[in-house]
Amino acid sequence: MRAAWPAFMASCGVLVKRPDWKESCTIARQVNADSDKAIRLFFETFFVPNQVITADGASTGLVTGYYEPLLHGARKRGGPYQTPLYKVPDDLVSVDLAGVYPELKNMRLRGKLVGKKVIPYATRADIERATSVTGKELLWVDDEVEAFFLQVQGSGRVQLTDTQETVRVAYADQNGHPYKSIGRYLVDKGELTLSQASAQGIKAWIAGHPTRKDELFNANPSYVFFKEERLPDPKVGPKGALGVPLTPQRSVAIDSRFLPLGAPVFLSTTQANSEIPMQRLVMAQDTGGAIRGPIRVDYFFGFGAEAAENAGRMKQSGAVWVLLPKQAPAR
Repeated sequence: MRAAWPAFMASCGVLVKRPDWKESCTIARQVNADSDKAIRLFFETFFVPNQVITADGASTGLVTGYYEPLLHGARKRGGPYQTPLYKVPDDLVSVDLAGVYPELKNMRLRGKLVGKKVIPYATRADIERATSVTGKELLWVDDEVEAFFLQVQGSGRVQLTDTQETVRVAYADQNGHPYKSIGRYLVDKGELTLSQASAQGIKAWIAGHPTRKDELFNANPSYVFFKEERLPDPKVGPKGALGVPLTPQRSVAIDSRFLPLGAPVFLSTTQANSEIPMQRLVMAQDTGGAIRGPIRVDYFFGFGAEAAENAGRMKQSGAVWVLLPKQAPAR
């Protein structure tokens, strides 16, 4: 319980401003953060666990993993640094639909304005060929494959060889097209089995089929744009959709249409690529284009080689309980 407490307090920094969370988050400030017993008593006193069940009655869903990758790059194009990471293009329009249709909360329409109409923005394939993003290069990196997987992860770090600094590249926006799994594409094509379609398996397939790399990448029309952030403390994770830094192995991404961002979640699953039980309290602090459904969890492993290894192999079944303040009715 103590390992989950800092992540919970980070959530409370946002949730305390909401009426249904104000009491519990205010009282949390008085809890002894070093006492497992005190933390457990707090959650048992002020929260009700609600098991998440899908509309068709299922009690388990898919649990995957993600991490913060490290890429190598430069501020100027040259030598091995030929793959751009782009800033948000000037012609990308983002419309918050909740202002007009409250039932569409957490949904945005993205596109570009042509005359008086908003039309779909360019797909990944179109962006790679377009001149409209010329001049919007944020940084240049040395690995096209790692740049693609950076977009899947949503944020990462880039070690710049020309300025000898390491910066964070954070999610800034997306082109509005739905995320499509390239692992599923390879499975559907008969190129890989489901068990082989890990990040490691996909990268190995690309290495063996270099001429089909563009075909594979363009199977995912979604494209992510980045912004640069300073990295004052390498131990602090990137910010998730809640707006607070992610805590390795205690933060998860969920579908905010079904689960409230910031809420404590009890996750019952197994460790990456194994049947060893993994049951722990985590915090719903992020979202993702591939995270769709009530019982769909993306588990943040953190930064480094071990995190990358585990995240790439995480494809487990799991059950979820969301902890809600007692005064708040369960949805």
